[in-house]
Amino acid sequence: MDDKILKTLEYRKILNTLTEYTQTSMGRTAAEQLKPVAQLEEVKRLLAATDQAYTVDRLKGTPSLSGITDVREALKRAKIGGTLGTHELLATANTIHGSRRLKRFIAGVHEDEPIEMLYNLSELISEQKPLEDDIKACIDDTAEVLDSASAELAQIRRELRNGEARIREKLESMIRSQSVAKMLQDQLITIRGDRFVIPVKAEYRSYFGGIVHDQSGSGATLFIEPESIVAMNNKLRETRIREEREIEAILQKLSAKVGEQADLIAMDIDIVGQLDFIFAKARMAHVMKAVLPRMNDRGYLKLRKGRHPLIPREQVVPIDVELGNDFTSIIVTGPNTGGKTVTLKTIGLLNLMAMSGLFIPAEEGSQMCVFDAIFADIGDEQSIEQSLSTFSSHMTNIIRILNTMTPKSLVLLDEVGAGTDPAEGSALAIAILEHIHRTGCRMVATTHYSELKAYAYERKGVINASMEFDINTLSPTYRLLVGVPGRSNAFAIAERLGLPGTILDFARGEVKEEDQRVEHMIASLEENRHSAEVERERAEQVRQEMEALRARHQQELQKLEEQRDKLVEKARTDAKKIVDKARSEAEDIIAELRKLAQEGAAVKDHKLIAARKRLEDAVPEQRRKAGHQTAGKKQRSIEAGDEVRVLSLNQKGHVVELAGSKEALVQLGIMKMKVALDDLELLSESVPASKQAPRQQATVLKRTRDASSRNELDLRGANLEEALIEVDRFIDEAFLGNLGQIYIIHGKGTGILRSGIQEYLRKHKHVKSYRLGNYGEGGAGVTIAELK
Repeated sequence: MDDKILKTLEYRKILNTLTEYTQTSMGRTAAEQLKPVAQLEEVKRLLAATDQAYTVDRLKGTPSLSGITDVREALKRAKIGGTLGTHELLATANTIHGSRRLKRFIAGVHEDEPIEMLYNLSELISEQKPLEDDIKACIDDTAEVLDSASAELAQIRRELRNGEARIREKLESMIRSQSVAKMLQDQLITIRGDRFVIPVKAEYRSYFGGIVHDQSGSGATLFIEPESIVAMNNKLRETRIREEREIEAILQKLSAKVGEQADLIAMDIDIVGQLDFIFAKARMAHVMKAVLPRMNDRGYLKLRKGRHPLIPREQVVPIDVELGNDFTSIIVTGPNTGGKTVTLKTIGLLNLMAMSGLFIPAEEGSQMCVFDAIFADIGDEQSIEQSLSTFSSHMTNIIRILNTMTPKSLVLLDEVGAGTDPAEGSALAIAILEHIHRTGCRMVATTHYSELKAYAYERKGVINASMEFDINTLSPTYRLLVGVPGRSNAFAIAERLGLPGTILDFARGEVKEEDQRVEHMIASLEENRHSAEVERERAEQVRQEMEALRARHQQELQKLEEQRDKLVEKARTDAKKIVDKARSEAEDIIAELRKLAQEGAAVKDHKLIAARKRLEDAVPEQRRKAGHQTAGKKQRSIEAGDEVRVLSLNQKGHVVELAGSKEALVQLGIMKMKVALDDLELLSESVPASKQAPRQQATVLKRTRDASSRNELDLRGANLEEALIEVDRFIDEAFLGNLGQIYIIHGKGTGILRSGIQEYLRKHKHVKSYRLGNYGEGGAGVTIAELK
């Protein structure tokens, strides 16, 4: 990309802003060297990396890179055998530590939110913790070599401290002496040239032996090393030389270790610089309120509420632009100071940012195109650096563009054809625009010439646009109106400012009728556009209200479903408790009856069968259903003789008689029991005696099960003739119902009924065999027949 174009579109200012968000010199260098890329896949990769860093910044904030410095020059020296200083070694250790901390930070984020590109890049960082530990074990945070760096250094420094202590002790005893004290300027010990001295008055030089190392500016004080400590100072000096040599050996040893890992550490520094640069892009996107643009290489550009990034957010006016589908060229007309130049720069600069892997300050859904080049001829009158505003300089620039552009380029022209005779300028502008349009590249051009309005209107693939102007305030709104050509507004402005009406009328008369019609047409278009925009805003408001209402309803529905699920779960829990309780009670009843039978009590075996039946039917769903049916059905009062259902037992029976106002005696099979009237459901009413057919026998046969599925017949109390008729009918029903086994209850009594029934069964064609009941089946009081 041409550096001149980048400067024209103020791309460098964006890079300067980007460098403010870097934390290292490596990241700053990468930001300063950033340039747009013309390959779609590479641009997508750069944007994806920025997007992942944006996610990290949103979730965890920007990672700290404190302590990391560019020590690559020191690494080069160490690699060729040079000795690094303590500050360089400390900086190397801090850089290793900071790199490892950054790697761990990215790995931690990656566990919660996939950031594959950043994670893979950070994984390339080598962890040189042993080298870092070696350096930190020898050099402290102030870049001083520690005593513990080596045993020899520790010994030398002990000797230094002891030697200094002995010298100070000797000098202190000397300056406390009255004979010496009067010769001193001050009673203190100082150092000159690494040797301990005392300040002696100049007039006592001849009385005081030793070596003079320095004197004061006035010459009144001499700094003398007494002869008695010269040997001690010499010894101390020798010890310091040994210390320096030992420190040099330690630094050489550490430098050699750094040199061995120099290539890996240099690579780590490069990676950290790349990550710093990527996170800087993400941080700038957050501050600018920028979004990730969709990219293409088919020449399509769509800006939604695009903002110029160098204009303060509270002042900038967003623009909406679409280019490359229905039309490939936009001609923006209108007066000066309307914002045409800013619009051109916004389109060009945002596209350059996207091609550089930067987010753009716009709304979601914006699309940018990867052009092979972006060309711009923009004269900014507000710039003090402007020097190419003449017609000839513009033409020179445009000719260069025409010779270089391709069908995959974006061309931005400001005030094309300006600076010369209007008639010739407009004709030349049309010719230039037509040539660019035929080339097939994308173009946005601004102009003052009204002739270009007609050109854009008549030419396929070219569309008019203008910058909105508020007549009421006589000021531009800086909004781009695509599809509406610009108006002069000169007469309206002059009239609002007070120009006499006679002059205005004369001026209007000088305007061609065709031009007046065009102005009226444009005014009508603007009015219709304004009305449509008001309606669109109103519709958008309604849509947002409906979305909010829908969201609220969704929340309420979700809440109701959660409540329903809780109620269902509670019902299931309650039902399980009821079933468990019923089963427990039934088991207790059976256990009690068995106990009584074992003790020889007069307990019938059929009571055990009835108890098992109660156990099987103890299902709460059936009870609730029966109760619900009873509640919903209005029934008359229960009377003697009615067929009823005992709800708590789910058993059918007949009412023998009413026992008071709240209970009834009910016959359930062979059992009679008192049941509360509230626990009874009327199944069929008794037939009045007056309507009953005359009967020969007064005996009533009771059946303990439904006719459709019974396998028992109770004949107790019946005579033999009546019983045999009933047995014959019962066997036929059982045979048709495919019952394999039936129970005939005849009781023990005298045995006449049992013998007659068994003789009848022996001869019956459907009976395969028969036998008396076993213990638990009724014993001798029941005959069990097996059908064929």
